This record gives sequence, C-alpha cells and structure tokens, in this order.
Amino acid sequence: MSFLEKWQQASHDHQSLLCVGLDPELERLPEPLRGAGLEALLRFCRDIVEATLPYACAYKPNLAFFEALGPQGWALLREVLAAIPPEVPVIADAKRGDIGHTARAYATAIFEQLGCDAVTVQPYLGYDGVQPFLAYREKLAFVLCRTSNPGAGDFQDLLVQPSLSEAESEAVETVHASRALPLYLVVAERVRQWQARHGNCGLVAGATYPRELAAIRERCPTLPLLVPGVGAQGGELEAAVRAGLDKYGGGILVAVSRAILYADGGSDYALAAGEAARRLRDAINQARGS
Repeated sequence: MSFLEKWQQASHDHQSLLCVGLDPELERLPEPLRGAGLEALLRFCRDIVEATLPYACAYKPNLAFFEALGPQGWALLREVLAAIPPEVPVIADAKRGDIGHTARAYATAIFEQLGCDAVTVQPYLGYDGVQPFLAYREKLAFVLCRTSNPGAGDFQDLLVQPSLSEAESEAVETVHASRALPLYLVVAERVRQWQARHGNCGLVAGATYPRELAAIRERCPTLPLLVPGVGAQGGELEAAVRAGLDKYGGGILVAVSRAILYADGGSDYALAAGEAARRLRDAINQARGS
C-alpha cells in the first residue's frame, strides 16, 4: 500500500487526523523507567504506540532523537518501527536536504533501509534535492513550507520575486507571479507544481501560524499538510484545523509529540498518553465539524 492509501485507511478506521510524534528523550522518561537505559526507551516507545494506536492515523518518529544515541539508537529505531502495525503509515521526521546524489542516499536509507512511508525534506536546494524522494512513487515527501518554530519568519517571511520559466509562469496564477510573495508561499507554489508532475508531495505548515497555514491551503487546495506545533509549542488546535482542512474536511495530519508522550511522569504514563491522544483526536474531529 502507498502512503496515501495507508493514511486514508487508518484515518477512516480510527476516525482520526492525529499523527503521534515519537521524540523519546532518556532524561524525560517516566520515573519507573529512569536509569534503565535504552531498554527502557524501547519499552516506553512500544507502550506509547500500543496506547495511542486506536486514535492515530500515522506515527512520526523524529530521527534526531534516535541518531543522538549512536549506533544503538539506529537499532532502537528499527525496533520501534517494528512495533507499529504495517497498515499504519510512518513519517520519518528527518528534514533532509542535500544535492542530488546525496539526497538519493538519504532516500534509500529512509525508504528502503527503514521502510518508512513518508519523510520530511528541506526545499532550500531546489527540485534536484527533493526529486530523489519523489522517485519513490508509493512514498510521500512533506516539504518544509512554514514551520512551527519561533524563528520561522527569519527567512520564510522574506518577500521575494519568483523567478519562473515560461512554462512555470503559465502554471502559476498571474496575480501570484507578478508580485513579490513571502518565501513560504513561493515554496508552496513550487511544490504544487511538483505535485502535478509526481503526485506524492505534501507540505509542512505549523499550527503556530494559522493565518499562514490558511494562505498555504488556499494556494494548495489538495496537497496533504503535516501540521506540527499543537501542544508544547503552543499552537491553537481549533484555529489550525480550520485553517488546514481541505474542502472534504480532511487533508491534514495534526502532529503532536510531547503533549502525548509526557502526559504523565509516573507509572500510568501509557494510560495517560492514550487518554491524551483520545482527547486530541476528539478535539480535532470537533473542530472539523464546527
């Protein structure tokens, strides 16, 4: 099954647009697991997956937290991925971005070695840095567009004049091509063109900036949107959901990590994580229908 097929099926089966992030940190493990090393980290991740599975449409392991543990972390990641049912899609939060032949190596590692269904990628190097990921037609590349962090606007809000070829100019609305746009909207427009060519693109747009999220959705009405920033980063759930939904009432994956993972620091951590995921799933659905 492709990423899109898995996502649609899991979203339907679990009545969910919630993507559970897996960002495990040894120093933040619940009290009963502290001091037990990587075995405790593996148990924690497995327990989180089991507790949240009924409420999730996808999982998003952040590779940095596993890579920081060295070779053992990579092995740990494989075991965590094995705990996720194969019919539920996995998004590798890797934010990769490099020149073509290096990007091909990254794509091989993430899609073939790890077996992930989707990946987050950087657009700064242009099309040839993203194309190797798009070559895997059953997978999906979520391109960073308007990120959720406080410094996102340092570059993403800069007004730029798009430099388009004649063919590209015809593909972009004249009003957009004739005036300066914030860089994040130029990225959105360009990825929309890539989507027309490949069919397996998405965008990352943070919940912490709902106005910008709405502008992205307006210009990319059919692209899947990965929406982080709800919870620990302070994004307002209802505003983000309303801004990001497509015309069918879907099209987004609301990614939440810490607010679920660390919902409780005691022995009931898994139960608390499952309850947090259920509440978030239900709140998202309420926002969809409001």
